[in-house]
Amino acid sequence: MATKKSLVIVESPAKASTINKYLGKEFVVKASLGHVKDLPKSKLGVDVDNDFEPVYEVIPGKEKVIKELRAAAKTADRILLAADPDREGEAICQHLHEILDGNKAEVFRVLFNEITPKAIRAAVEKPGRINKHVVDAQQARRILDRLVGY
Repeated sequence: MATKKSLVIVESPAKASTINKYLGKEFVVKASLGHVKDLPKSKLGVDVDNDFEPVYEVIPGKEKVIKELRAAAKTADRILLAADPDREGEAICQHLHEILDGNKAEVFRVLFNEITPKAIRAAVEKPGRINKHVVDAQQARRILDRLVGY
């Protein structure tokens, strides 16, 4: 029987390298290099006539990272999104989920507050789901920043 592979996606390449050392051969660890989608720079990016719906676009320059993540996801049986445990991290996970949607792998959210073998293993053993409330909070903040200024 073939070994199940899990793709773990973190924000930073340094974290990816460290976490890769802690997990076994059944894990592939990649970095998203932060956000992969955002409101466009050249226009408002918020549909004020449609309940202030944000219009996210792939961030210019992120195409190569997205291509690599999609390629890695094709061979994974499950995808563990492990961006930072804050609003921005949750939004990054949501956008990664959207970008990797259509993949056969099941997608989970993993949270850890320290980069230690014990914390990483505990997180991947008990994966959860993306917290939509936290994503909504980040999105509301992003929309307000765009409309009101920051």
